[in-house]
Amino acid sequence: MELTHLTVREYTSKLASGDPTPGGGSAAALAGVLAAALGEMAGNFTVGKEKFAAVEDDVREILGRLGEQRARLIELTDEDANAYALVGAAYQMPKASDEEKAARQAAIQGALRQAAGVPLAATEACAAIIDELDELRQKGNPNLLSDVAVAAEFAMAALRCGALNVHVNLAYIKDEGYCADVSEIVDARLQAAEQPARYVFDTIESSIRGGV
Repeated sequence: MELTHLTVREYTSKLASGDPTPGGGSAAALAGVLAAALGEMAGNFTVGKEKFAAVEDDVREILGRLGEQRARLIELTDEDANAYALVGAAYQMPKASDEEKAARQAAIQGALRQAAGVPLAATEACAAIIDELDELRQKGNPNLLSDVAVAAEFAMAALRCGALNVHVNLAYIKDEGYCADVSEIVDARLQAAEQPARYVFDTIESSIRGGV
């Protein structure tokens, strides 16, 4: 399913419909795409300008890393819907005999792992975006600071929502060791990203509001 080839109107209409895909996982990845793009916009209003020549190389490196995460999250916006479809197909498999039941159960567990893996990858990408934003706040064009703040907020929201979608799938996976390992990864990412994202947003908001 190539959701990212739809227009904004088409995608949001599909999201609002009674169709099971796209859903929250796809929308969360798309929020991460917007976060990366906003950071890139701030960087692109910085490079090539004489007054920012001293930081141009640093900002270009940030732009490259943000572009990589944006591309990854675009892929995940589609992959989330595809993974959900695999789960649905697995649940529809026949279960008349013991062999069919075993095959169905194996397919369900495999599909659930794949479905958990997509938002897990999205949390990694969103955490990587957040890692770039404080340096961009300091070195980027100050006229674009509000966009950096929005990027931080979108990235953190996307990370939280991606984590939630990981746990939605883990709830049905029977491998307790796998679930524990993935939960630990997700929780660590949330904890590590929360303060930096909040700092970027609050610092910029304070600056815009005159320190009030």
